[in-house]
Amino acid sequence: MRRYLARRLLYAVPTLLGVTVVVFASIALVPGDPVTALLGPGAPAEARDRLTERLGLGEPLPVRYAHWLWYAVQGDLGVSISAQRPVTDVLLPALSQTLTLAGAAFLLVLTGGTLLGALGATRPRGARARVSRALSTLAVSAPQYSVALLLIAVFAVGLRWFPAGGTEDLFTGGGTADRLHHLVLPAVAAALVPLGLTARVFGAALSDVLHSDLADGLRARGLSRTAVLRHCVHNASPALLTIGGLQLAYLLEGVVFVETLFAWPGLGRLLYDGLAARDLPLIQAGVLLVAVAFVGVNILVDAAHALIDPRLRGTL
Repeated sequence: MRRYLARRLLYAVPTLLGVTVVVFASIALVPGDPVTALLGPGAPAEARDRLTERLGLGEPLPVRYAHWLWYAVQGDLGVSISAQRPVTDVLLPALSQTLTLAGAAFLLVLTGGTLLGALGATRPRGARARVSRALSTLAVSAPQYSVALLLIAVFAVGLRWFPAGGTEDLFTGGGTADRLHHLVLPAVAAALVPLGLTARVFGAALSDVLHSDLADGLRARGLSRTAVLRHCVHNASPALLTIGGLQLAYLLEGVVFVETLFAWPGLGRLLYDGLAARDLPLIQAGVLLVAVAFVGVNILVDAAHALIDPRLRGTL
């Protein structure tokens, strides 16, 4: 198992290196000038030249990339142009907020996706299966941006059951209950599409196992329906593990709209503000952090697959 994980980590190195090249080159091609964003369009040429030299923007792109990569490997991701602070000091608080939102949404995805998928797989021709398919299709088809606006309009503005944004109430002093209250709407908005996909994939996998020779053999041995379902869920768990890992990675990188609409101070909203300010070091570090999280989640999913099915350990 250790050799298997070591190989997966080794394969991740060129992937991350390629990501750094693409990210750095893409950010460099983004329209806009950080110097103009900081000094304004009417700044004197001398001031622009001094700031350009200070930020290291006058060097060729390959040289700038080599310098950035050398310091990034050592844990130094540079200084935020807009905040004038180390990028890590700006990113880490936002990352913790994103992890909180993604974790809450992922809990909804696993719980709702598993229940909804099992609901349709146990009786594929019944009314429950039709309801399950309809709900999962609706969840997948609903645009996340529109769903978030609808949740705000109905439950925050209309019914006033939940706050429209932020992480805590400044007037009541916050607290755990208040933070959970603020977390409900953004977590539901972020979880809706992944929940529908998870329900579809897990429902199809569980249905295949329930109609396999394995299930017939378990029933022939006299096992109860609950015991047969438990064994079939265990055999369908690799599909749930795969789609769950992919949806967790999606949540980590795809909550930018949710964080922006609900004024959630997470990584997505920070990168959105950094892009508006042309804060290149912040954007590069944030995208790199998301890429590392994505690759890390995939490695963990592969490791969990290897634990469930030892035959996979010899495939890589």
